[in-house]
Amino acid sequence: MVLLRLQKRLAASVLKCGKRKIWLDPNETNEISNANSRKNVQRLIKDGLILRKPETVHSRARALRFAAARRKGRHTGMGKRKGSANARMPEKILWMRRLRVLRRLLRKYREAKKIDRHLYHELYHKSKGNVFKNKRVLMEFIHKRKAERARSKLLTDQAEARRTKVKAARNRREERVAAKIAEQIAQHTAEDAVATKKTAEKKADKGDKKKKETKK
Repeated sequence: MVLLRLQKRLAASVLKCGKRKIWLDPNETNEISNANSRKNVQRLIKDGLILRKPETVHSRARALRFAAARRKGRHTGMGKRKGSANARMPEKILWMRRLRVLRRLLRKYREAKKIDRHLYHELYHKSKGNVFKNKRVLMEFIHKRKAERARSKLLTDQAEARRTKVKAARNRREERVAAKIAEQIAQHTAEDAVATKKTAEKKADKGDKKKKETKK
């Protein structure tokens, strides 16, 4: 049997691969054994007596299929678990995710002028204090608080309007009473003036009669 170690080494050098990737035609061993230079090896490669084997395929199909099944929740039973629940998905990571979701929502609402900075500050601290379980609970709280504020504002406005109306009615009533009193005073004054005038006239008449009697 002819040793083709030299030819294999030269072919690997020419083709820039490992010796295990070189294929030598078993039917042309004599011709291949005569090639003792790179030039002769290149000629044999051109003729097809020496070939480079294709790359070995390491298929990912099974791994991809398994990963897709894991995403659906398959292969995750008790027998597949190695660490504790906290090791597999730390509570801190879950807390960070939840808090970031809540803070992102608060920031978005504040920038959109849906909440003012005072309510933002209050809800920020409530979120940090674990008051809200998720985004839906926080949104419900915001809507409830805004409805309460609107209702209290409406009630305040109504009370203010009622106070203004009552005050205006009281002022009108006081003005009417004052006008009535002034009218009564004027009437009494006129009556007194008339009575005084009549009394003066009567006195004048009596005086005239006495003068006439004395003359007679």
